[in-house]
Amino acid sequence: MAESKKKTTSRKTRSSASVTTTRRNGKAKIEAALASGAEEPIEAVSKPRRSRSKKLPAGLATKPNESQEVDSLSSAPEESAPSEAVAEEASSFEVPEEIPMPEPSPADVPDESLKAQLFAEFNALVERLRQIQPGYNPSPFAAEGLMSAVSQIAPEGLFDKAKKFISEDMFDADTWKGLWYMVSSSVQMQTAVVQRRLTGEYETDEWGFDQEYFNAVRPFFEFMYKKYWRVSLMGVENVPEEGRALLVANHSGQLPFDGAMLGTGILLEHPNQRLMRTLYASWFPTLPFVSDLLVKMGQALATEDNGTRLLDNDELVSVFPEGYKGVGKLYKDRYKLARFGRGGFVKMALRSKAPMIPVSIVGAEETYISLTKSEFMSKVTGMPYFPISPTFPWLGLLGFVPLPTKWYIDIGEPIPTDQYPEKSDQNLMLVSQLTDQVRNIVQKMIIQRLSQRRSIFFG
Repeated sequence: MAESKKKTTSRKTRSSASVTTTRRNGKAKIEAALASGAEEPIEAVSKPRRSRSKKLPAGLATKPNESQEVDSLSSAPEESAPSEAVAEEASSFEVPEEIPMPEPSPADVPDESLKAQLFAEFNALVERLRQIQPGYNPSPFAAEGLMSAVSQIAPEGLFDKAKKFISEDMFDADTWKGLWYMVSSSVQMQTAVVQRRLTGEYETDEWGFDQEYFNAVRPFFEFMYKKYWRVSLMGVENVPEEGRALLVANHSGQLPFDGAMLGTGILLEHPNQRLMRTLYASWFPTLPFVSDLLVKMGQALATEDNGTRLLDNDELVSVFPEGYKGVGKLYKDRYKLARFGRGGFVKMALRSKAPMIPVSIVGAEETYISLTKSEFMSKVTGMPYFPISPTFPWLGLLGFVPLPTKWYIDIGEPIPTDQYPEKSDQNLMLVSQLTDQVRNIVQKMIIQRLSQRRSIFFG
């Protein structure tokens, strides 16, 4: 043991002596080089010492500038790798991946890009909500909720169009601006109309015809004409394009829908869209709402003076000479013309020299099935007749709903009256003959149409 300790001591002594000798030799060489004025750098024999610099974050630790001069009298030190301690600290420091850039302004991004970005954000938000709350379902008014509802009821092709509309049009700002403009403009216009009508600031002609009121109720009559009763109008070319004329038609249907459909057909299908003035019986204005409707649509009470004045003004006038007997007929007596009164319409035509045009209406008789009449209820209510049908009065107001039968309106050739001399309207024999002639023509037209009809509801 003593010998081994001596050997170890001797080894340490020799190693320290060699290091001292090496340092002295290196220092001697450097001094000799300086004394001789050598310009070339001399390698240091000793191991270069580690520089103890402050530890900097990796993001701020930069490479020294190559143009920077080294403050050394002898020579520039060699570039060496960073120390292990600095490397470890640099690896442990978290470096931000990327500095966030400012988002572009909406003016720099196209509208389609903004829409796509908006939809993507909506979908991402829905997915996040589903991760937080698995049972979450989007609102039915949201885009995804609407598309989910539409997909359950719409066919595949229709679903694709609905999906495009929901995803593109419904979230388009211009679409909502346009809808808001239309709604606000419509409300303002309707408000102005109501205010004017409440204050009485609207115009009518001498017969009470109100154009605004007529335009308001016209869609209803057009629907009944085109869709509900599917009226077929023939012979409209027999109605003159201008000037006076007297249309003479059969009456039927419990309520005066036949006159409304005849006027609607001429307004829609005549080349000049002429307005027809109907002479109505004095009882119809006693019905609720019917009085204002008839007056504001330009109709007039059925008198010879009113009819003559209208014809003298070159109006298109229609009459239903059967009167109450026509609309109050029972179902078993349908299409059997009653007496055409005392020929008042013939006198109007003779005075004004207006042609008489026979008209037959088929289909109105079946709109209400009148089985019998109640004389007692007629006296109680003051009505000229009180029909009893399978629906009225048992169903109340629902009993007034007519059946959707198929209608035919045939307009015959005009019967001229201008060849007769003045004051022919006072010739009772002539008036009676012309009355029967027009009635027979209308009856023949009805029979001919009935012979061609195969079904009440389908024609």
